Amino acid sequence: MRHAVAVAAAVLCPPLLGAWSVPGAPPGAGRPLPERMADTGGGSQLITAEAATTGSTTGTVTWWQHSGTGGRWEEAGSAPARFGANGLADGATRRQGTGTTPTGLYDLPFAFGIEPAPEGVRHPYRRVGPDSWCCQDNDSRAYNRWSEPLAADCRPSEAEHLVGYRQQYAYALVIGFNYRKPVRGRGAGVFLHVHGDGATAGCVSVPADAMRRLLRWADPSRAPHIAVGTADGPTAITRY
Repeated sequence: MRHAVAVAAAVLCPPLLGAWSVPGAPPGAGRPLPERMADTGGGSQLITAEAATTGSTTGTVTWWQHSGTGGRWEEAGSAPARFGANGLADGATRRQGTGTTPTGLYDLPFAFGIEPAPEGVRHPYRRVGPDSWCCQDNDSRAYNRWSEPLAADCRPSEAEHLVGYRQQYAYALVIGFNYRKPVRGRGAGVFLHVHGDGATAGCVSVPADAMRRLLRWADPSRAPHIAVGTADGPTAITRY
């Protein structure tokens, strides 16, 4: 999918409990967002992509790191984000071609880009070439896989020619949605990438400078994950 995760800015110094708590605020509302989540992927780096509602096409991407035993989650950076043109959908039931960004918690298998990897990148980085494709053909054995050259059983009309999106795919991270054991029809080619001209076809996007900063920050040894969700409701980011 050509394009597009977000989170509300979290408060790094939580208020004291008791007299300083805000009446009516949800439990733990003053704690950093990762500390309010059910799961952060088990590593010490996390990206959150949060939208206000499932109908939102914009939100915030924030990247966090944990300071170690007895430490806390701290914000390392944030940026405005864009989501699918039709908002967000539960990743467990989402359907391909709906223009929605899948919610859930995912790993980040590898990075790629039309541009050379920014200096300091530690994540595996694949350079996009003239014959680099993402196969989205449900009938292909290469479904939801980087294909170079395009697999013989993957129809070009059902694949994304990556080099054709010079702005969006200048830099990107693969989001591990439907990646390890692909379910046909669930969706393919969901990335965190550079902003295009508007909402995405189902990815998460951020400004180019933010994408470069994210690539320099992400450290595979710290098992970074990305959580995509809404502020509340059934797809609330704190559920993941």
